[in-house]
Order: sequence, then C-alpha cells, then structure tokens
Amino acid sequence: MPDHWIGGIHSVRTALRDGGRGLEEIWMEPRREDRRLRELLDLARAVGIPVRQAQPRELDRRMPGINHQGVGARSQVPTAGTEADLVQILGALAEPAFLLVLDGVQDPHNLGACLRTCDAAGVQALIVPKDNAVGLTPVVCKVASGAAGRVPFVQVTNLARTLRWLKDQGVWLIGTDDEAAASLFHADLTGPLALVMGGEERGLRRLTRECCDGLASLPMRGQVESLNVAVATGIALYEALRQRSL
Repeated sequence: MPDHWIGGIHSVRTALRDGGRGLEEIWMEPRREDRRLRELLDLARAVGIPVRQAQPRELDRRMPGINHQGVGARSQVPTAGTEADLVQILGALAEPAFLLVLDGVQDPHNLGACLRTCDAAGVQALIVPKDNAVGLTPVVCKVASGAAGRVPFVQVTNLARTLRWLKDQGVWLIGTDDEAAASLFHADLTGPLALVMGGEERGLRRLTRECCDGLASLPMRGQVESLNVAVATGIALYEALRQRSL
C-alpha cells in the first residue's frame, strides 16, 4: 500500500482526532516553540502514533509545495472497496441510503474535494467506475484532508450493472444533467438516494443516464453554462442534506 504525506497543523490534527487511522508516523521540527505542535505531540502519543524529529529541509523535500508548518504525517493510501463491500455497506445501514456516484471524474483534485464534501454531508459511500476514472491517489488523499479514510470509496467494474442493482435495492437514482428541464431543487431527495454526477468533459454517459430514475439540473441564472463537478456535487449533496434534515 503506497504512502502519502499529510502536511500542516490542521490536517494532521484532523487525522489524529479521527483516531490516527492509516497514519504511520508524525514528523515534526525539533525545538520549535509552538503550542499547537505540542498539542499535536500529545494527540499522537494518546493514539499511539510514533513521532520523529525532522529538519525543515527534510519536511520540504517530503512535502513539496505544501505549507507544512513544521509538521507532517506519513500515511497509507486507503484501499478502494469492491461491489461486495457495497453490498455490506447497504446491508448494515440503519437509515435510508445516501450515496454519491461519480461517472468518470478524472481530476484528482475534483475527487478529493468530492470526498471532503461527502464526509461533511454524511454520505455513506462514494461509487466510481474502475475504468476511465481517477482512484485513490496520494493527490486525492491530500486534497480530501482525511476524508479518504472516512468515506467508503467503492470502485466497480460495471457501473451500469451496479446502478441497476441499487435500483433493485430500492435506492432512487437522480442524475444531474445541464439540459434537464426539472430543477434539482424541486426533486424529492429524502428517501434512499444515490446522486449521480457526470465527469468533467462529457457529463453522464448514455448508459448511466438511462439507468437513472430521474434527471435534474442546477439552476443557472448567469452566463456560465456549467459548474465544476466538485462545486456542482457540493450543491447537490447539500440540497439533499437540507431536505433530509427537515
């Protein structure tokens, strides 16, 4: 399982407060008088994560371009789940399903941002196809800021087959499409639900669109024709969360 690095006081604190799952060790500048770093040291000791000293140049080398603030965590990239894991996830739910499906998202920054939003909105699993889509890479995990280890990430061999299976389990599939006449804000997103978002270039593929129970669009009042998939996903998930919280 490959390693990746989490840099910065906030990101490392978040990972430690989550129990340190997947963390191998903390690297920290020695003799740096910073109350926040001392708190991180205490957190690491509390969850049993080893801490080693590292000079600023070594931290810079390990985390190029990251404002690490004198601390970094070496972590494992989480392993993606499979169709069998998705069956277990749905079977263990004590509340209506709330899932996100990304059909062909290829930008790791977009996937990382979607994982963060999934974590914040309480999504129970994020489903993607294995082919022609980005998986859990170090860049994805860095952007996700710990959410990659908290939100179940499932890669499936045949997305259309998985969508049909979800429908058989009573999950309502709502796809987003810029040309759909119905507004997402008027769709019922309160029951067992999977929101289906398209990729960056071509949106939903034909088979994916045909599997959906309904299509909806985000209202566009200005001159912009479409939104970045991570932004659109955030809006859609929080509209669903709003409805489900009423």
